Amino acid sequence: MRKSYYAAHVYMIVGVISGLFYREFTKHEDFHGDTQLALMHTHLLALGMLVFLIVLALDKVFGLSGSKLFTAFFWFYNLGIALSTAMMGVHGILTVLGRSEDEIAEVVPLTAGLGHILLTVGLILLFVLLGKRVNEHVKPAAAPDEPASATATPAGGIHA
Repeated sequence: MRKSYYAAHVYMIVGVISGLFYREFTKHEDFHGDTQLALMHTHLLALGMLVFLIVLALDKVFGLSGSKLFTAFFWFYNLGIALSTAMMGVHGILTVLGRSEDEIAEVVPLTAGLGHILLTVGLILLFVLLGKRVNEHVKPAAAPDEPASATATPAGGIHA
């Protein structure tokens, strides 16, 4: 559970700092257009902080952490966020500095795509683990009462 708490806390800090960087960097460069730097703030807060706060709550209820699936989810998901948001930062900085889309290396969107794939793998692992834990917590429904005639013992002591 501590890993989820610390991850959420780190993403909160990095998300707020990225918003501050976006505002100050674009102001310093006198930039007034669209840039992916504007999206980093919300991605880090939503995909990082909020998701890990939700995972923390789910972990409390279903005991997710400590399993190999949770560890795999944690690292795939975090690596995916790191790659995706880093490439948003690189792309955004290059845009603010005046580079056109044609001048931005093809490796930036390819790496961001890899980050999204890793995010997806992480989410799949989380849902597989969560599904297993939910199934463990579901109690079978009590069998309905059988009709009295089927359970009653006939006079001879033999069940019908």
